[in-house]
Amino acid sequence: MKKLIALIFVALLVLGFAWVNNNWIVTTEYSVQSDKVPDAFAGKRIVQVSDLHNAEFGDQQQSLLDKVEAANPDAIFITGDLIDSDRYDLERSLAAVDGLVEMSEVYYVIGNHEVSSNRLDDEIVPALEERGVEVLRNRSLMWEQDGEAIQIAGIDDPLMDIYLHEEEFTRNSIAEAGLNDAFTLLLAHRPEQLETYASEGIDVVFAGHAHGGQIRIPGLGGLIAPGQGWFPSMTEGVFESGDTQLVLSRGLGNSGFPLRVFNLPEVVVVTLENE
Repeated sequence: MKKLIALIFVALLVLGFAWVNNNWIVTTEYSVQSDKVPDAFAGKRIVQVSDLHNAEFGDQQQSLLDKVEAANPDAIFITGDLIDSDRYDLERSLAAVDGLVEMSEVYYVIGNHEVSSNRLDDEIVPALEERGVEVLRNRSLMWEQDGEAIQIAGIDDPLMDIYLHEEEFTRNSIAEAGLNDAFTLLLAHRPEQLETYASEGIDVVFAGHAHGGQIRIPGLGGLIAPGQGWFPSMTEGVFESGDTQLVLSRGLGNSGFPLRVFNLPEVVVVTLENE
């Protein structure tokens, strides 16, 4: 009887640990500093939501929405993989979008799962545009405030063209976006193209895709990430190459391996600051 009670206790601990690791959303705050940030944008807060993968956080995504609302966003960036191509449920993810567009302007770029779902143009993009989301597919626009402006751009995922090397696809996509010389925030799903973004003179990139390394080993970091393989060097945080800064979210959901371990779902908040 004692052994049974002990086994039940251990099982409950394991289940509780798994639940917390996959449902307890944390907010991570960073600041991005640049002398190119106009005065009117100093202090603006951008909330990044990435890699939802159809995960569910409360009824109608209320737990996720509460986290975003508490961050007081001036803009919201969704950096791809809103859905999961292997367990496609657009309505579940749209429940989050419906709440987000009530808080702020929402900008979105596609991830590899939107591409591989084969529902991108017929279902996903129309549903987002119907809700007022700015879908950035190799295009840019200006965010204006008090007579000043910065540039927001987004590029497609390289899976859109399997015949081009990812670096070449990324360069072509940035060129198609038609960027100007204004301070630029680029939404791009893949962090492993940091050197390409830097060589193209992008100021700040918002990326996901790495899932925080999926399983994080305390003291060592992530175990595996798409596009980077085992023991990836880029799983979370802010990375720099030259004058380019890349903000990398651990994301919210899972694909492939169904569980996060020591890797809490994350909403990222970035505050713009001028030097």
